[in-house]
Amino acid sequence: MATPAKNTVAKKAPVKKEAAVIVPKSAKKEVSLEATIWNAKGENAGSVTLPAELFNVAWNSDLVHQVVVGMQANARPTTAHTKFRGEVSGGGKKPWKQKGTGRARHGSTRSPIWKGGGVTHGPRAEKDYSVKINRKMRAAALAVVLSRKHRDGQVLFVDSFAFATPKTADAKAMLVAVAKGANVSELATKRKNAAVFAFAKKDSTSEKSFRNIGSLTLEEVRNLNPVDLVNKKFLVIENPAEALPILSSRLTKKA
Repeated sequence: MATPAKNTVAKKAPVKKEAAVIVPKSAKKEVSLEATIWNAKGENAGSVTLPAELFNVAWNSDLVHQVVVGMQANARPTTAHTKFRGEVSGGGKKPWKQKGTGRARHGSTRSPIWKGGGVTHGPRAEKDYSVKINRKMRAAALAVVLSRKHRDGQVLFVDSFAFATPKTADAKAMLVAVAKGANVSELATKRKNAAVFAFAKKDSTSEKSFRNIGSLTLEEVRNLNPVDLVNKKFLVIENPAEALPILSSRLTKKA
């Protein structure tokens, strides 16, 4: 008896897969270190070459998180303070005799279960929340945040904030002009946490002009810190010719 023929299925030729291109994690995105300088009218007033050690550093989220949380802990106030039963005045006399009254026994009216007594497990001002942060860590975290903001187009440079007299209207007009010239409308329209304005040196007239604008934080360049920068969207640096060397010196300063 003849055996039935087997069904034969044609095998497909194997498809060769192209080798995947592996990009190393350490590779940095190319960033232009040429930045435009704006004047008070929002016009192009030149350009500045930014130092790579400040504005071309790879993002390091762990470092930034550690420094920011540490600085916030160091600024945490310890004002809330409650008293234990031994610290509340009064209560030295036993409220009633131990036995025979039919009531529960008590030894002091300053017990935590009495009104006006001490507090159990309440906040105490002696608690220390401070965290040690090395100077080099703070400086490195600042450079990381500056680089990230520069890559995102959130760092602006202005030649001068000089005002003849303190006037909020003039400061507002300058803010709108720079925002329009740099094509970053949020700088002028964002109602909260819009920008940090960094002065190359103390300028009382400019500070008085800007301080009534609630979306801005005013600071000298030498006092810039990662906490202020991560909480605000933009950074506006005045007089970059003087400000950038001050920032660079924070990285090269000996510990």
